[in-house]
Formats: sequence, structure tokens, C-alpha cells
Amino acid sequence: MAASAPTRHATGFPAEGGCGYYVEKKKRFCRMVVAAGKRFCGEHAGAAEEENARKRILCPLDPKHTVYEDQLAKHLKKCNSREKPKPDFFIQDINAGLKDETEIPEQLVPISSLSEEQLESLIKKLRKASKALHDALNDPKNGDSATKHLKQQASILGNIEKLKLLGPRRCFVEFGAGKGKLSHWVDIALKDAEKVHFILVEKVTTRFKVDGKHRKKNSVFERLQIDIQHLCLNKIPVLSKEKLPVVGIGKHLCGVATGFLRLKKRRK
Repeated sequence: MAASAPTRHATGFPAEGGCGYYVEKKKRFCRMVVAAGKRFCGEHAGAAEEENARKRILCPLDPKHTVYEDQLAKHLKKCNSREKPKPDFFIQDINAGLKDETEIPEQLVPISSLSEEQLESLIKKLRKASKALHDALNDPKNGDSATKHLKQQASILGNIEKLKLLGPRRCFVEFGAGKGKLSHWVDIALKDAEKVHFILVEKVTTRFKVDGKHRKKNSVFERLQIDIQHLCLNKIPVLSKEKLPVVGIGKHLCGVATGFLRLKKRRK
């Protein structure tokens, strides 16, 4: 069936070949590409007149996406959120701590209580940027968000260099990796260092990953989809076989995930 003419919105028309569904929350049209002869992408097909006979429902495994009701059984067998066989490095609650363990809360030190010397030292650490990101930081095409993230990555990488943790023959484990951009910049800073492995740990499926940019390089990138709460590093094949020193890095960790890592360190 031929697609109907695209509807003009206050912001104009959708991009050529793009979905005609206007996402009110984001104040723009959906950016997904549509099939030939269609006006809407699969996610927003329910809004198209020609698709009204088929109902889309929320996926019971992950309500962040929808599926045709008459294809639910088929979808559940291949959905990325379906239950998968547990790998050897999955050990239930290994980093969650003992359920009957009484934790002693640590004393938090507010920034306002720091001395002028301590505050200056902290600021210097945060501003310590790596030369590897110099060109990216000065790219005029960057928006505010991209610049913010690049500054954070440069600061983390600069402190890794200062601690002399940047070098060959080691494994970098990025916790809460997301798209994997922190590992990406670490790899660039290492240039052609030999025998470097990267393990990117993320509990959810991530789009627009940068891992693919390193497939033809010397470094080895491996992505593990697992919650840090259940991750046993000793059982990850590359770590158990190669016996490489491990450097843990991270930029996107929430407070709970950081707590799991501290319990993991305490167990050692």
C-alpha cells in the first residue's frame, strides 16, 4: 500500500526516508528509517492508518519497546531482554555482600569542609587532562554535551596516566561501559601497545557502540552483558588464561554499582 503524504508539523517535515511520527517529548520527528512505501517505522506503525488492523503492545520482557500482538510469541524467542544461559563468570549476588552483614557507614566529608590546599589539589586532579583527547576537545563541531563528556574522559585518562596505570600487557575493565567511549580513548592513548585487552561490562543492550572501530587493531575488545552485582572477574576466560594485571575504569557508575565494586575489592 502506498504511503500517504507526510504531515507538516510546526517544526517542518520529517527527514527524507524518515519516520513521520512526531515525538512530542523530544520535540522532533522519529529518526528511524522506514520501509519502502511506508510512512512510519515499525515502532510507530500503530499510528499509521494502513496498520490500524494490527495492534502493537508493550513487550512483557522490556516495556521500553513494543511488538505486534499477533507476533508476540515469535518475538519473545528472540527479544534481547529474554532470559539467556548464564556464563561461568555469573555468580548470583557475589558482590552484593552478606545479607546479615552489618555495614559500618563511612564518614562522608563535604567539599565545604576541605582546606584551601585540599580543594586546590582536588581541582588539579579533575582538570588533569590527557593529550590523547586534545584534538577532540578542540573540535569546533562539538556541542555542550559532547564537550562535557570529553572533558570528563580526558580527566579520567589523565589521572590513569598520572598513576602510571597506562601501559602494555594489561587488561582494562570498564564498568558501566555504555557505548565504550572511555575504553576507546584509553586505547588511542596507548597507541600500538602490545597485548592489551579491554573488557566492557554493561548490564543492558547498548546502541551506537564504538567497539567496532577497534576490530582491526592490535587491542582486543570484549563486551560482557551482565550486572556488576553478579560478575566474578576470576572466571572471565581472558583473565584466567592470560593472567594479565587488571585496571578497573569507569565513568557512568551509579552509587549502587560503585558499592558493588567496593565490596568486590574488600573480598580480595
